[in-house]
Amino acid sequence: MTSAQTEPLWQPDDERIATAAVTRFQAWAAEHHGAPAEGGYPALHRWSVEELEAFWQAVAEWFDVRFSTPYERILGDRSMPGADWFPGATLNYAEHALRAADERPHDTALLHVDETHEPAPTTWAELRRQVGSLAAELRAIGVRPGDRVSGYLPNVPQSVVALLATAAVGGVWTSCAPDFGARSVLDRFQQVEPVVLFTVDGYRYGGKEHDRRETVAELRAELPTLRAVVHIPLLGTPAPEGTLDWADLVAGDVEPVYEQVPFAHPLWVLYSSGTTGLPKAIVQSQGGILVEHVKQLGLHCDLGPEDVFFWFTSTGWMMWNFLVSGLLTGATVVLYDGSPGYPDTGAQWRVAERTGATLYGTSAAYVMACAKADVHPGRDFDLSAVKCVATTGSPLPPDGFRWLHDEVREDLWIASVSGGTDVCSCFAGAVPTLPVHIGELQAAGLGTDLQSWDPSGKPVIGEVGELVVTNPMPSMPIHFWNDPDGSRYRDSYFEMFPGVWRHGDWITITDHGSVVIHGRSDSTLNRQGVRMGSADIYEAVERLPEIRESLVIGLEEPDGGYWMPLFVHLVDGATLDDELIARIKRTIRTELSPRHVPDDIIEVPGVPHTLTGKRIEVPVKRLLQGTPLAKAVNAGSVDNLGLLHFYETLAATRRS
Repeated sequence: MTSAQTEPLWQPDDERIATAAVTRFQAWAAEHHGAPAEGGYPALHRWSVEELEAFWQAVAEWFDVRFSTPYERILGDRSMPGADWFPGATLNYAEHALRAADERPHDTALLHVDETHEPAPTTWAELRRQVGSLAAELRAIGVRPGDRVSGYLPNVPQSVVALLATAAVGGVWTSCAPDFGARSVLDRFQQVEPVVLFTVDGYRYGGKEHDRRETVAELRAELPTLRAVVHIPLLGTPAPEGTLDWADLVAGDVEPVYEQVPFAHPLWVLYSSGTTGLPKAIVQSQGGILVEHVKQLGLHCDLGPEDVFFWFTSTGWMMWNFLVSGLLTGATVVLYDGSPGYPDTGAQWRVAERTGATLYGTSAAYVMACAKADVHPGRDFDLSAVKCVATTGSPLPPDGFRWLHDEVREDLWIASVSGGTDVCSCFAGAVPTLPVHIGELQAAGLGTDLQSWDPSGKPVIGEVGELVVTNPMPSMPIHFWNDPDGSRYRDSYFEMFPGVWRHGDWITITDHGSVVIHGRSDSTLNRQGVRMGSADIYEAVERLPEIRESLVIGLEEPDGGYWMPLFVHLVDGATLDDELIARIKRTIRTELSPRHVPDDIIEVPGVPHTLTGKRIEVPVKRLLQGTPLAKAVNAGSVDNLGLLHFYETLAATRRS
């Protein structure tokens, strides 16, 4: 893949490049830390990975990270896992998240939007007051540094207050969205043994109210470590017996007291999709998240005090934590609590319009759904404030790039980004000073030595390889919860290439430094020794109007053969007849290669996903190989367990 093959879809103009924070950072780092003054982003990136300690020192100084106790050095130990960042330093994440309240107390910190799409503001002063009051109450309850505090909450301001108050006292935050069932929540929260649970009585979604009081009662009964349960009456119900009322806890007018904790002190626990076994309970640090997020949001996303940051997400997804960190840059953060498609498919664009979002983030799936639903955002909404549309969750197909360019605005920065819950950040994606090429992520992130390796561990350019990171990132997990010897952590990322993070994605790094994501390497298709990513097939097949969604699996057969079925979920009224089968095969053969054409095309009642919306490929593969359902998948991690019975039955039929 060469630069000659593709002209940029978008190119930043000279003014945008000159005013971007990353440009100003480079000039400053050249003066103070030896960064290259010339060569633009590629030279800065090269320096950031070759001079890792100088780079992260520059980030900490540029963003005025306030260490209450100074660090002894930048990196005490750079081995992976186990890198020791800023040893000796103490700080507090919440203190940094609320700093704008000092200079701009009456500006808007949060904009809450529900399905009425009417924004409700919270000022910086009010946010700080509520955090101060709640932090004092948490201390009164007995919450101490290291104690876990959990939230069964939607994307509302109370969730942000609870996270920041937890961080202020040195507690460890963890959350799930209220559409998670009790078993899913318990699979997560029981691992970390929370002492406080924040809950809602229900939530509104798709124009309907969803009562969750029975689920909350089950959680209370199954979490014996709880000392307090806090009731947030989103649906207006009274506080159940034995619970504390939210309004009482945030009524005080108290300055926040920020516990000064070591750089590596736990900030929160995130959970992997957990498609097999219990979800991995991933622990990230106050300091590591702080410096990684100011870099990612302040430099890569180019966010600052004048910006409005909207990303469609829920509290059960790492993007919510990432969204909250927008406060670190002084930006206004938009919290949308509702269906992405209510009252119509264009709902998220309407929220972007009404909030004046300057950076709007969503999923690649939503972009493609808008394209199929004939939504015209640029025509129907005033999106003049939007400088960047970012997508994640899965690779944005080339048609998605073209649609955003054609239907939103030609002068639109499109940032397809890729990272993971595992680091709560991006390995590659947004760079405001680089061109955008169709189907490509702009570049690897600063300080991230992202490479594509062949099976022997040799870096490759222009070829598909394993996504690896060869130096530590501050936001890499400090450990997994309930993994005392670190074996599950090592097995997850460091088994294939000891000492090097292997993420489990197939990528190509192009000769012009951009990145193409091909799908998960642990469910990768491998025919006749040629590796293929499932994302390429989805992108081709799902252009066809009859296909709602698809799932492709590659199975190594006991006899040495290879079976690659394509499962298709059709739109209402469509029929998988010979004509459609031929068209699917012809599309794949033409757009990809004959090798990509599946052996069978099978209609299914639906494609199963994790609770965060990712297609479940590996568990379906295991089912088709004959693994019993109970061992192939963690039932609590699947959006619709019933859909898996189809694949279980198919496996039995094939064996008989």
